[in-house]
Amino acid sequence: MTVLTVAPPVDGVAWLTLNRPDKRNALSIELRDLMSDALEQLAGDDAVSVVVITGAGEVFSAGFDLGEFERLDDAAHAERLWTSSDRWHRTLVELPIPTIAAVNGPALAGGFDLAVMCDIRVVSETARFAHPEQSFSEVVYGPLHDLVGAAVARDLCLTGRSIDAAEALRLHLASSVVPADRLQEEAAAFAALVARAPRANLVRTKAKAVRRAGVAGQTLDL
Repeated sequence: MTVLTVAPPVDGVAWLTLNRPDKRNALSIELRDLMSDALEQLAGDDAVSVVVITGAGEVFSAGFDLGEFERLDDAAHAERLWTSSDRWHRTLVELPIPTIAAVNGPALAGGFDLAVMCDIRVVSETARFAHPEQSFSEVVYGPLHDLVGAAVARDLCLTGRSIDAAEALRLHLASSVVPADRLQEEAAAFAALVARAPRANLVRTKAKAVRRAGVAGQTLDL
């Protein structure tokens, strides 16, 4: 079974679905690499104006697949893991076309990062966001700071506390919160609003956002 589903674009909108529901859509090396490949291909397709990213099942993503970190003593595996991670982050933050996260459930650790690295977040009432990895690892900080400012980003990254969909909306992390059964419809509505603009305009505006965030071309320490 493929770990990433890519739906053919319709009216300028493409959908990517993380498809490891039995693993809470954990972001394995394979999944990250397939996502990077797909996003690069979609960005090069003039028929695609916006990409919607969501998860299969009841979890958006529980973050990186921690089982893969048990083999860091294998130099080849470690190199593949870190190269995959760097490429995945770079592809998401510098993608030249807009992205929308349709957050269908918990978005934790790297799953939280994935939602934050998208341009717009449409959120199910069942969603929650947290950085539980703060207890054993560094936390990706920059993209969250760019969205919600230093006070909120430092709070969430340093405490690891969980926020629900309502608080995400209040903090302007989410653009909309809807019941779970309306999430796809709501994300599609946001995507249609984006896709009605000329693709060239979207690309120029997205480039401004990337430049303003200060991430273009820098080492992705984040």
